[in-house]
Amino acid sequence: MKDVEIKREDSDSKGRFVATIEGIGGEGELTFSKVNPGLIIADHTGVPDTMKGMGVAKKLVEHLIETARSEGFRIVPLCPYVKAQSEKHPEWNDVIQN
Repeated sequence: MKDVEIKREDSDSKGRFVATIEGIGGEGELTFSKVNPGLIIADHTGVPDTMKGMGVAKKLVEHLIETARSEGFRIVPLCPYVKAQSEKHPEWNDVIQN
């Protein structure tokens, strides 16, 4: 499988992680809202049809978890996909706000 490149885009109150794969059109994204410096809400995860079945959405969530750990914030999993993944990974409870 080709490498998934993930970049972060931030504004004052919102942000997103954007996933691209060289040679494949479109971009996957995981959007979030910033509640305060220690808490974000994962709003939405989506990938285009060109990336379906490639594990891109899961890589976006894993990247979010790693970022939360390194930057010291917690995540409210409002997005159904993020919530479902967090329920499959109890080891993420250190950064998931249930």
